[in-house]
Order: sequence, then structure tokens, then C-alpha cells
Amino acid sequence: MGPPRSGEEDEVRFTLTAEAGLNDGLAFPFVNLAVALATVGMAPEDWLGHWVGMDVLWKLGAGLGAGWGIGRLLGWLTFRMPNRAKLSRTGDGFVALGATFLAYGLTEIVHGYGFVAVFVAALGMRAAERHHRYHDRLHDFAEQTERLLMMVLLVLFGGAVAGGVLWPLDWAAVAAALGFIFVVRPAAGMLSLLRTPQPMAERAAIAFFGIRGLGSFYYLAFAANAAAFPEMDRLWAVVSLTVLISVGLHGVTVTPAMRWLDTRRRRQGVLPLEIA
Repeated sequence: MGPPRSGEEDEVRFTLTAEAGLNDGLAFPFVNLAVALATVGMAPEDWLGHWVGMDVLWKLGAGLGAGWGIGRLLGWLTFRMPNRAKLSRTGDGFVALGATFLAYGLTEIVHGYGFVAVFVAALGMRAAERHHRYHDRLHDFAEQTERLLMMVLLVLFGGAVAGGVLWPLDWAAVAAALGFIFVVRPAAGMLSLLRTPQPMAERAAIAFFGIRGLGSFYYLAFAANAAAFPEMDRLWAVVSLTVLISVGLHGVTVTPAMRWLDTRRRRQGVLPLEIA
């Protein structure tokens, strides 16, 4: 989505942005499930209770609760404290980085999902004062930092591709990567959007876009260090190919697709989404 109060919001952009913020943290229970299966075996009595109680209920609950509490506290410190003390007076975008580290670190200390907490903390902080101009500064700093880090990660990714990370690929692995992009992601997206009021064109756009998951590298590295998985080189190759195709395909098609949707919306007289 665009900067705060810019009017560059609609259902498609909002949905994809919300998904991007939540999917990393919500994927963690399934990564932990794979680690449990690789560690203790397939018998549910060996892992089901701990996985449901700890990896699903506690860690997700702690991430949501800690994130919201930290976000509201940061919102008070930023916008509600006496004028000489509140953080918004600094005009410093680094507050966004500090809020990210604080929410992530404190939540991880109580064994919650830090990724979920960061997303929820941002929502809580925004809810404390929706119309303050300081949100523009925080948004601009966060966006610039994200682009810089993404550039570094893509350079490193390019080096890995040139260094042979894709060499273990075979036809089955290529088919799996293509299946993730063209079958699994669109089918899951369309299924999740059943009974929603969005037109079919918007649902198709939401279902198609949104992979480019560099976070997948983090999860695979986490799993590789937590348990012994067979054919790890092949797993790295499949994930790398999936991200490589997504970066190229979605990166090229997203701008014309969104421009077409915007034009279609204007012709139908649909107003931008009002974020409450």
C-alpha cells in the first residue's frame, strides 16, 4: 500500500500487504511441525501435544498478546506522553527500527513468535494515533530500510545462484517449484477468498501474487539447524528456484496488473479502501 493517508489503498493492496506481514509468523507452526516429525518420527503421540500446546497455542498467543501490548505502549510513548518526552517530537524514523527490534526481542524472550508480534505491534502503534504526520516519517524510513535490505539479500541470492545452488535440480524439483507458483498458491488463495465480495479479477490477482518469499530462506535455514533433513541441497534448490521464478514473474507482471485493476475500478466508480 501507499504511505499513510495517501489514498493508495484498495482491497487487493491491503490484502497482499496484510498477508505479507502475517504469513511469515503464521508459517512457523508448520516449520516446527516438520522439525518435530524429522526429530521424533511420525507417531502423533510423540509430538502432537507439545506441538499444539506450545508451537501453536502458546507461541501464537504470546506473539499476538505481546505484540499488541508493546504496540499500544509504544503508541503511548510516541504520541501520548507529555510534549517534551514523546517520541514523535524527535521526528526520527529510527523509532520504527527500534520498535521492530523491541517487539521481536521481548516476544522471543517469552517464547512467542516474534514475526507475529512485530506485525501486531505496528497495528497497535498505528491505532494509538491514526492521523499524526509522524506516521509518514516512520513509513518512509521503514520502506527505505526494507528496500536496502532487500537489495542486499537479492545480491547475496544472485551470488548463491551463480555459485551453483540450483545444480541439484531435476525435473521433479522443477515441477515442484512450478507447482508452488502456478497451482498451490493460486488454489489456496482462491479457496481462502470464497464467499468474499471482491470481483473475480481482484480475487485472481490476490491469489496469484505474493510469493517472492525470501523469508523461505530463513525458515529452511532454521529447519536445517534444528533437525537433520535428507537431501537438503535439493531442498535449497527447490526453494531458490521458486523464489527466482517469483521475483522475475511477479516483479514484471505486478505493475501492469495493478494498473489494469485501478483503471477497471475507476471505470466502475469504486472508491479507494478507507482504512479504519
